[in-house]
Amino acid sequence: MHLYWFLPTAGETRYLGTEKGKREVTYDYLKQVAQAVDTVGFEGALLPTGHNCEDAWVVASSLLPFTKQMNFLVALRPGFMSPSIAARMAATFDRLSGGRLNLNVVSGGNPVELAADGLHLEHDERYELADEYLDIWKRELQGERVDFDGKHHHIKGGHVRLNAVQKPYPPLFLGGFSPAAQDLAAKHVDVYLVWGEKPEDVKKRIDAVREKAAALGRTVQFGIRLHVVVRETEDEAWKAAGELIQYVDDDVIAAQRKKMAEFDSHAQQHMTKISAGQDNIRDLEISPNLWAGIGLAREGASTALVGDPDTVYARLKEYEDLGIDYFILSGYPHLEEAYRVGELLFPKIKKELQGQHL
Repeated sequence: MHLYWFLPTAGETRYLGTEKGKREVTYDYLKQVAQAVDTVGFEGALLPTGHNCEDAWVVASSLLPFTKQMNFLVALRPGFMSPSIAARMAATFDRLSGGRLNLNVVSGGNPVELAADGLHLEHDERYELADEYLDIWKRELQGERVDFDGKHHHIKGGHVRLNAVQKPYPPLFLGGFSPAAQDLAAKHVDVYLVWGEKPEDVKKRIDAVREKAAALGRTVQFGIRLHVVVRETEDEAWKAAGELIQYVDDDVIAAQRKKMAEFDSHAQQHMTKISAGQDNIRDLEISPNLWAGIGLAREGASTALVGDPDTVYARLKEYEDLGIDYFILSGYPHLEEAYRVGELLFPKIKKELQGQHL
């Protein structure tokens, strides 16, 4: 069970849908969260990407001297940079960090943002581009000198002179619900990411990608992106969940729905539907202890596991039993909740790991 946390590079909040309890993104704060990740013992942290975020590569690079063991899961964005340049960047980061780079392949999501950055391809075309991109990127990081003449890329003699620490290259992660995303994951990535859905729905996505990968002679690991609201008792946890969205009103929800309508991401469209039409905190419990309230005011991952340590750990184990290896968790605010997860959940996990080694 690989546990990752989240660096809030777009700013931080104590309550969703309001300016109350807001923390502006600052370097000192990001450094605190990163050091909490390192101290608590998370394996790494995801750095988000988008117009409202500080640049993930710059942030991650700047935090290397202040961390010792955490991996940085940083976005690899096909279509915005030459795959040869991206390969050299990845190799440099991996060497300077001592092998602490993970890559999150992001092929789109919001066409408005993509157009603002100069990418004007339709949904499936972006995955077609990414297929070429990853082919070039992976070959160069494995020491090849690459000539490539494709629909989207024309490379002559592309290569990386100084190799990465991790072999054959730093691990690739990718999330996405569409057939095009699943095909790309099956062909290229090491870890396919899902968002927090009901276990039976997660199993369907795992089975689909596992089957596609097997047809290509590959195996893929799986990860899940979830928020957590863990407290010493079940009642305290649900109270904390309610407090998190206490300022989310109809106007906030309407504004969020309007924003989400811009996305052509199949995953985002699905997650938006999960929390639609509910107005009671427990009505948003879509599966035992799986709560969709965060989706009322947040894009991206929008479900949380809510409960006491034993219950939350049991739910994590249910996903692990389905085949989930990587758990990318988060909680509001991320600094305090990193320590809370370390205090309440980590002892459960460590106890089981110790039992497995007896």
